[in-house]
Amino acid sequence: MINALRGMKDLTFEESERFVHIVNTATKIATRYGYNYIETPILEETKLFKRSVGESSDIVGKEMYQFMDKGDNDVCMRPEGTAGVVRSFVQAKLDRRMNEKFKFYYYGPMFRYERPQKGRLREFHQFGCESFGEGSVYEDFSIISMVGDIFKELGIGYDLEINSLGCPECMPPYREKLIGFLNECKDELCEDCNRRIETNPIRVLDCKNETCQSLLKDSPKLMTNLCNSCDTDFKKLTQLLDDANISYKVDTHLVRGLDYYSKTAFEFVSNNIGSQSAIAGGGRYDKLVEFLDGKPTPAVGFALGIERIMELVQMPELSRDGYYLGAMDEEAIDSLFPLASKKRMTDKVTVEYAPKKLKAHLKNADKANARYCAVIGENEFKNSTIWVKDLVEKEEKTIVQNNF
Repeated sequence: MINALRGMKDLTFEESERFVHIVNTATKIATRYGYNYIETPILEETKLFKRSVGESSDIVGKEMYQFMDKGDNDVCMRPEGTAGVVRSFVQAKLDRRMNEKFKFYYYGPMFRYERPQKGRLREFHQFGCESFGEGSVYEDFSIISMVGDIFKELGIGYDLEINSLGCPECMPPYREKLIGFLNECKDELCEDCNRRIETNPIRVLDCKNETCQSLLKDSPKLMTNLCNSCDTDFKKLTQLLDDANISYKVDTHLVRGLDYYSKTAFEFVSNNIGSQSAIAGGGRYDKLVEFLDGKPTPAVGFALGIERIMELVQMPELSRDGYYLGAMDEEAIDSLFPLASKKRMTDKVTVEYAPKKLKAHLKNADKANARYCAVIGENEFKNSTIWVKDLVEKEEKTIVQNNF
């Protein structure tokens, strides 16, 4: 027997229902916020992610599904969604349409080769939104509000953590301060942290090693080294959250795992999914369009992990819906299909192809969660009628097939 690859799984039955419910809910809310759907390829050039996500990141350094295709092109399966959307944005020359704003949402599979665990797979799915052309911190607030609305609609509790990652003005001097601090305690830091001191020292703050975290308690904080612009924006963001009664915690060690973020960074976390507590995250990435050869364009976005929240979702109670059609005699079965085609213009219809007794049809209609059970028996077939029972109101009647 051939099984699915390790870290990749099928979505069936109740899981697929939850998946569709999450996507539909997030899509509905993103649309309300003015976002339009975008679809980008699963397969991209490897250099797209090396230039955007960053060669120092674990994603690029350890986790990408990367290979040479038959045309000797260096390609990989996308490990995240933002870079592909930005590539599409630049390729379509939308960055040249000055003073215009563009908002996109997407969902689909991502791929990372890492140790499979609860809520984290090698093939996983994300829903995300990317907003281009709006540099105001009000857009950061709007994005955070939208994520909160999605989780509220899905019945998921969360804690919101925020931070500022600074900008090209305040990051370089802070980076030098941080490197100085890290070099003083580098012998006690883990191997990954020592590597990051040379490549991307701010990522050290995100280390999950308990020893490293205890050492980092006394590290310099970017929050106290922000330039006036970043400081003003972050204070405005906290004011907007306060005014909207959105609870949050400022986490000075919160950094995103991707190199392209600046200024606002945020995560929505849950205590109900084990060690992988982040269920959504995002922030501002004003320089990424330039990194990918576009014109300077402010941008902000987020992504949520669908598998991570599936067990947390409160599914709405399913109400009976549509019709179940069946026949009690072989000769009456062909009569069902014109009726099914007519009803499918407005309703869900399940057709049973084998003749059965009425009791069996009622049982099948119940399993199908149909609102109506409609059956053609011997008399109904002779008279061109159909027997219909409302399984909610428990009412039944026989009607002419032309009026069905």
